[in-house]
Amino acid sequence: MASGSKISYSQYTMYANCPKRWKLNYVDKLAEYSQSIHTLFGSAFHETLQAYLTIMYEDSAAAADREDWNKILKDFMAKEYRKALAMGQEKDFTNAEEMGEFYEHGCLILDFIFKNRGAYFQKRNHELIGVETPLNIAMDVNENIKFKGYIDLIIKDKRDNTYKIIDIKTSTMGWNKYQKADKTKTAQLVLYKSYYAKQFNVPVDNIRVEYFIVKRKLWENTDFPQKRVQLFTPASGKPTLNKINRSVDEFVKNAFNEDGSYNLERTHIGVAGKNKKNCKWCEFKDRHDLCPVKERLCE
Repeated sequence: MASGSKISYSQYTMYANCPKRWKLNYVDKLAEYSQSIHTLFGSAFHETLQAYLTIMYEDSAAAADREDWNKILKDFMAKEYRKALAMGQEKDFTNAEEMGEFYEHGCLILDFIFKNRGAYFQKRNHELIGVETPLNIAMDVNENIKFKGYIDLIIKDKRDNTYKIIDIKTSTMGWNKYQKADKTKTAQLVLYKSYYAKQFNVPVDNIRVEYFIVKRKLWENTDFPQKRVQLFTPASGKPTLNKINRSVDEFVKNAFNEDGSYNLERTHIGVAGKNKKNCKWCEFKDRHDLCPVKERLCE
């Protein structure tokens, strides 16, 4: 790998959970392209909501409401399906029934958001200043490594000059307490906050972060009202920022040389984790020739 390497949040979290999986993916490049109905729907929903908010903030809510967002969502889903096939995905990775089910869920989510728009997205005194804003900044620990990423939404509150970085997450029924407590999951927005501040010269104390989590399904047979949106704000103060930045710096020091090339002399160990949770979704869990079970560490 030549100098000028780039890392992402996904790379960091993969390494933090299992260095061996990271090596097989990024150094050995053995992972094959894989799409699922969940990732297809997630991408299409992102694009739909971002398009709606762009019109709302740049023009008006009335202008945004005049668009047929159910059709737009369907078109984005079809586009993502065609893209998956063009990338080599087999046609049977999903089917018409499954696509229809996810589409219906998406329409219900959009309807909820539009009806409760003021609770989530205020226009007065607010400005949408970024959609899919790219991060691409050299790291302090190694200037030959750049951190890259894309921020879903950035909204500025003009009253106090603060910025809210928002990451849209699609989920089945929201995040539970274990997902909220997963530091590798919540590290994404902490890193985005840190690197956005550096790249755009914004005081880090003026930046807030928020996960905008949408739910495809709701609990059945319940008497209490349920929402299709769950907001979650992870800790992102200086102690958390410093801790996660140190962890990312350690990843860079361990995985790369000073010139930005991969450190091929280091042994990257497979970590199965508690109850082998890291292996559950790993694309190499059955490739015992690449990652022997007896060599996987359990916590």
